[in-house]
Amino acid sequence: MPIHVLVADDEPHIGRIIQTKLEQGPFRVTLVSDGPSALRALEEYADVALVLLDVMMPGLTGLDVLATMRSDARWKDLPCIILTAAGHDQQRDEAVRLGVDDFMTKPFSPKRLYSRVAELTVNAPGAV
Repeated sequence: MPIHVLVADDEPHIGRIIQTKLEQGPFRVTLVSDGPSALRALEEYADVALVLLDVMMPGLTGLDVLATMRSDARWKDLPCIILTAAGHDQQRDEAVRLGVDDFMTKPFSPKRLYSRVAELTVNAPGAV
């Protein structure tokens, strides 16, 4: 059974790069383009094993979504990686305060992203 990863990024080409890379391995990706859709997907799919959030998205930022996740018992321990443009130390500090598992700066290495997703989902159902 593939490991379900939720990817929220408002830049379609970035989402597709992430989806293509992860689906080369044991992952299945749900791709959404804004914060409210990310929260709806979490409600809809109980099997999400990791969430990848872009910081700057319409509706709710990735940090808003992360704050909601950490305040909800269902998702407070769900692994989360934040993606952001370079040079946003304040966003990084806020993400760390909210309990993010990792923080990657765009442009990121798809190979490095894949390895972090694999590490953070090693105990997920379906993990190899």
